[in-house]
Amino acid sequence: VQLVESGGGTVQEGGSLTLSCTPSGHIDSSYCMGWFRQSPGKGREAVALIDGDRITRYSDSVRGRFTSSRDNTKKILTLRMEDLKVEDTAMYYCAGRYARSCDGGASAFHYWGQGTQVTVS
Repeated sequence: VQLVESGGGTVQEGGSLTLSCTPSGHIDSSYCMGWFRQSPGKGREAVALIDGDRITRYSDSVRGRFTSSRDNTKKILTLRMEDLKVEDTAMYYCAGRYARSCDGGASAFHYWGQGTQVTVS
């Protein structure tokens, strides 16, 4: 499975962006899908994870501002980001794991996109 992200860019603080991720292969409820981000000098942080039952978990830093959704039929995963802050600046990655559960951290994910840069100024 290959994942391709799009939608990154530069936005002013308080602005909004929507990221999209399109898997090349078959994705169904057997997969956990989600978004991670990484800024220079920091580890990869889980931002939003959607498990096989479509239960979504958000990091404390983005809860209430970010919304993620997945459509297995249309094969698209989105991350809507609102009220963006300077500290949201990072490379954002779409990721997938061949398991219904999203437990285990970044190392448990099998598939990664190339990343899309989000810069908030």
